[in-house]
Amino acid sequence: MGCLIGVRFKKVGKIYYFFSEDNNILESELVICKTPGGIECGQVVMVKKDFNEEKKLNTRENVILRKTSPKDIEKLEKIKNKQKWAFSVSKDKILEHKLDMKLVDIYYFFDESKIIFYFTADKRIDFRNLVKDLVKIFKTRIELIQIGVRDEAKILGGMGVCGIPVCCATFLDDFKAVSIRMAKHQEISLNPSKISGTCGRLMCCLRYEEDSYI
Repeated sequence: MGCLIGVRFKKVGKIYYFFSEDNNILESELVICKTPGGIECGQVVMVKKDFNEEKKLNTRENVILRKTSPKDIEKLEKIKNKQKWAFSVSKDKILEHKLDMKLVDIYYFFDESKIIFYFTADKRIDFRNLVKDLVKIFKTRIELIQIGVRDEAKILGGMGVCGIPVCCATFLDDFKAVSIRMAKHQEISLNPSKISGTCGRLMCCLRYEEDSYI
């Protein structure tokens, strides 16, 4: 018996599951983990004790190495500063290559074995020369991922028309389909400005009461 541990590596991001025999791991603690992508630091959001390892699903490649130490926390601060610098340098490089893309966020792996750049663009971008430049500058593996406007809103956050922070940046860890039919069922005005979120797409909250109307 051990514990099934749920860990998030990004704020309001997807939860990844780990099996650990350490019964002293608690919710909200930071842990250093080995994942298929590399070494990452995440926050524990769920602990299920007395969990049989044989019942676990897709956790064999995920290993919790340790709780964070003072040195790990110090390194995290350094990584945050590196991310700010990398963001600025990368934006300049995008302009230099005259690429029609918007850099949204950067994610450093804890062991700095890889950096992921998230961007938006209206069309397919040939960023091969950009990647070559970034590899020369950062001297590590580089991955560029094109995201949609909903993912951009989740990363950047903001205020909804309701006057509170947008749901995607506060508690929604995954996007579900939203359709105009949901607004019709709830007899809400179909004015785009009334039913669209900051991302320009239909508001995620239209799903919340859908079951009560059908």
